[in-house]
Amino acid sequence: MHHRFSEPVKKWWEATGNYFPAGIWPEKGSIEYYAQLAHHDRIRRGRRMSESDSSVTFSEGNSTFRISSLGFLHYATVTLGTPGMKFLVALDTGSDLFWVPCDCSKCASIEGKHYSSGFELSVYNPKESSTSKNVSCNNSLCAHPTRCLGTFNHCPYMVSYVSSETSTSGILVEDVLHLKTEDRDQEFVEAYITFGCGQIQTGSFLDVAAPNGLFGLGLDKISVPSILSSEGYTSDSFSMCFGQDGTGRISFGDKGSAEQEETPFNLDPLHQTYNITVSQVRVGTTLVDLDLTALFDSGTSFTYLVDPAYSWFSESFHSQVKDRRRPPDPRIPFEYCYDMTPDANTSLIPTVSLTMKGGGQLAIYDPVIVISTQHELIYCLAFVKSAELNIIGRKSSLQAMLVENFMTGYRVVFDKEKLILGWKKSNCYDVEDTDTILARSHNSTTATPAVAAGLVL
Repeated sequence: MHHRFSEPVKKWWEATGNYFPAGIWPEKGSIEYYAQLAHHDRIRRGRRMSESDSSVTFSEGNSTFRISSLGFLHYATVTLGTPGMKFLVALDTGSDLFWVPCDCSKCASIEGKHYSSGFELSVYNPKESSTSKNVSCNNSLCAHPTRCLGTFNHCPYMVSYVSSETSTSGILVEDVLHLKTEDRDQEFVEAYITFGCGQIQTGSFLDVAAPNGLFGLGLDKISVPSILSSEGYTSDSFSMCFGQDGTGRISFGDKGSAEQEETPFNLDPLHQTYNITVSQVRVGTTLVDLDLTALFDSGTSFTYLVDPAYSWFSESFHSQVKDRRRPPDPRIPFEYCYDMTPDANTSLIPTVSLTMKGGGQLAIYDPVIVISTQHELIYCLAFVKSAELNIIGRKSSLQAMLVENFMTGYRVVFDKEKLILGWKKSNCYDVEDTDTILARSHNSTTATPAVAAGLVL
């Protein structure tokens, strides 16, 4: 038995005509020596996890929270670096890059701001983490090597989002993301990932949404699910559960179940997103066949539709509503809103369901949003009319963007190996653990789920 970097192994390796990468055989006791051993151990351990179909989640737990004051998005607590620092990040299936505020030139103010039961916002400092290192311009994850910054060879990034004038820019770094397995042992895992050191934020990132970072979950190789898969930690799939009480779960490596409904992704080689096709829609008693392509995006607050789909949805809904429609209100982004009496029967609100390509059925449990005013309740069809949809700075042929209110009540599986979207009805508490019990206590409310998530005017 010989050590992998011993002289006998080195001579055998050379005799076979093979050489260690870059022709370098690390000197015993050197930094490179131990770094290579640690990397090898991570890969081997990762492969064992992947082969056992193990799933992992964040070290702070798999719970997610919908925070109405921060754009109605779902957030999770992640821990980065050594020593670990916590960040409250928005979960976004519509983009790829994970970034946090870092070495800020222009970031959201953290002075005196507290969210999610007193959570304090953080700013990442690469110099304070012993495991942090910059990503070089020749790294395969560096998308813009020709724009490298001076003599430091730091890879820059810049991402623009759907919201008007909303963007993030900075440099790429690598550090430890703290995870844990979701088996009974709950073993802690340190996965080295590449993410954005967000030095400059603009638009809604400065106040309304994701002030402490955005966790991109897209299809690109730089997304965290892709990195975890490529390093052998998990299979290339993950799930998100959206509970009707505003809490949920996220799990990396989850491939769903045999009972789930499924539909294939429509992949654009130039810009891959979780794009699916809706073949049939039912609103109340009205049924129509159509060919509607849509993006499943957890990082957008409401569902966007272009005509003629928007007009058909809204007019079919309106024709079956018994309550009085309200006049337009410039403070409300929705066009079809109605008075709601305290003793209103919500079962009379028209139901909405979709049939996906392949025949899978998706019932929409939360098609309306309830808005509280000082004197009354209003409910609105939670669709926004859009002239065109712009996805991460690119014009797209998408006709719709289906977001959290369409995913509520389901465990949604984004399977990047089979290239399918899966979903199964779930209350997100099917398997109880301390994380979700704690989440439930933090988010308890006596209001209906729609009211708890609603706008207050």
